[in-house]
Amino acid sequence: MAKSVNKVTLLGNVGKDPEVKFLPSGTAVANLTLATSERTKDKGGEWQDRTEWHNLTAYQRTAEIIRDYVKKGSKIYVEGRIQTRSWDDKETQKKVYRTEIVVNDLVLLSGRGEGESGGGYSRSASGSYNQSQPAHADDLVQSTEITDDDIPF
Repeated sequence: MAKSVNKVTLLGNVGKDPEVKFLPSGTAVANLTLATSERTKDKGGEWQDRTEWHNLTAYQRTAEIIRDYVKKGSKIYVEGRIQTRSWDDKETQKKVYRTEIVVNDLVLLSGRGEGESGGGYSRSASGSYNQSQPAHADDLVQSTEITDDDIPF
């Protein structure tokens, strides 16, 4: 069988404050929207901006990080996969579809003044961190500050 790939990479701004809920099992689920923009020139030479909105869903520790550090306007980088879910609407009995990005990796890019994120936190699905320990903003900020010793020249 031929190999297939389902991978999405996005960098954009969060459209509204994320909604975080907990499943009966205790698993955190975050839902948020992300805006990505593209700027092109039209035939008349005028710049046109086109914004695409993406539905994102994150689970477990990533959802908790989103709850604690992401808000409307935050700039984030995500990697994930496309997933389409369907269900029957309770009122109309019609099948409803939702295409979303399931987040595997998250990097917070906003600075301290641009949201609650500490900036530079990276979470990988294959990372080896302890998910039972909460992330603290002070720890994240200290780990991402650059000193003169970090500059290679």
